[in-house]
Amino acid sequence: MPSDTPGVRPALELSDVSKHFGDLRALTDVSLRIEPGDCVLVYGPNGAGKTTLLRLLATLARPSEGKVLYDGGNVHQNPAAAKAAIGFTSHATFLYGELNTRENLEFVGRLFGLANLQQRIATVLDLFHLRERTKTPVRELSRGYQQRVSLARAFLHDPLFLLLDEPFTGLDAASTESLQGLMRRLQEQGKAVVFSTHDFEQGAAIARRLVALEGGRIRYDGLVGMAPLTALRIAREGRKTL
Repeated sequence: MPSDTPGVRPALELSDVSKHFGDLRALTDVSLRIEPGDCVLVYGPNGAGKTTLLRLLATLARPSEGKVLYDGGNVHQNPAAAKAAIGFTSHATFLYGELNTRENLEFVGRLFGLANLQQRIATVLDLFHLRERTKTPVRELSRGYQQRVSLARAFLHDPLFLLLDEPFTGLDAASTESLQGLMRRLQEQGKAVVFSTHDFEQGAAIARRLVALEGGRIRYDGLVGMAPLTALRIAREGRKTL
């Protein structure tokens, strides 16, 4: 049920969620609550379930068991409110290659029914330094620029929850630094940021909270600074210890 308490903002949750693909169990008995203002690093080895977890939170996949909740209600029973509150970026850009940058953003903005669409497009074009690429077909852009457009699309409707799967993929040093700064500012604005990265040091420099996955299960969920890195086999250089 949506909260009727003044000032309480909705949370995004996984409740006893498992996800399997045939005989492969990607996630097992995962419970997780994300609130506005959280900045969460989802970290683990390849195959740990990071992408599956983010796709479930983004309502792009259904759990095999358990529930995905937004504001206390099952997201798949009332998906519109959750989708309006969520921005998602993944390994796949989900962009239309034959459309240019602006056209991709306009298409998504119309799906969301944004009344201030051109203003929002101008904001994200500036945010991700895309003004010089607005008329370029996406298929002609470099991987780094495609990633910027994908991020711009995720931010376009000013969502409360940003779910970013390896958001630094393809970005140059300047763009990476800019995105890191933006992710820090979003916390100050009361937005939730949940992201994965293969570089632990990079993620730990941004996030306050760590969700460490291994074998589809959460092994730790707490403050980054309090995490038992040795027990989690995480080295400060971002490499697993032997």
